[in-house]
Amino acid sequence: MIHITSVSNPRLAQAFIDYMATQGIHLTMRPTNEPPLVELWLEDASQRSQVELELRYFAHDPLNKRYQAASWQAGKSVSPFNYRNNLNLSTLKNQSGPLTIATTLICILVYLWMEMAGMPNVMKWLAWPAHSDQYLELWRYLSPALLHFSLTHLLFNLALWWYFGSQVERKIGGGKLFEITIVSAIFSGWAQSLFSGSHFGGLSGVVYALIGYVWLTGEISPKRGISAPRGLIAISVIWLLVGYFNLFSLKIANAAHVSGLILGLLMGLWDNLRKQKKQ
Repeated sequence: MIHITSVSNPRLAQAFIDYMATQGIHLTMRPTNEPPLVELWLEDASQRSQVELELRYFAHDPLNKRYQAASWQAGKSVSPFNYRNNLNLSTLKNQSGPLTIATTLICILVYLWMEMAGMPNVMKWLAWPAHSDQYLELWRYLSPALLHFSLTHLLFNLALWWYFGSQVERKIGGGKLFEITIVSAIFSGWAQSLFSGSHFGGLSGVVYALIGYVWLTGEISPKRGISAPRGLIAISVIWLLVGYFNLFSLKIANAAHVSGLILGLLMGLWDNLRKQKKQ
């Protein structure tokens, strides 16, 4: 077996395999440890030059009708390749890390606790310190980030946490994600407490810190492998404005969002400039 190439789109790779099958050449697709990347392997070494020539044509025009026609023809028979379902626990685990997963599970457990015990009972234990008797209960400076007051609130924050947190943990390290999480949870919580006292909660301060950190790192040091789509950044800024002007009468922790974003940008600027200076 000879390795021919690696392709980041399994469906396009299958179209090329189907087309080569019409030419009497058998290729095999194999998954890699970095889905959705797949590898194409050739059984007969004597056909390598022909495959490489066809691959150059394919690379220039992968959506050509001849490849679609080949896939349609192959689809009428039993295909030897079964597309993997990437939406499963194993894939999610491989694409994240222990801290990303642990924080997600803790937020879910705290939400279930609030549903069963009632919000006041949970807030009594986890809310930001409200008076001097609670100042030495150190967990309270972090625990508000675990509090979510609706299922929509929880899912929205966890989706963004998973997207940005997993990038930092996999590409830069769990230590850096831990640092951003702890610092931003404390700082954004303190900022929000100045406006709303102890009655607030949510992971969004940390999420906005990650948004700022990941976006700036992707712009300054793209080789570090983390980035944020500019469209998502635009939506995040629009959501800040929605909260600031109270356009939909929603209770939004504006101070936590703004302070988290500023902190993430400052941490990203510091880390990347320091790294560039060392290099």
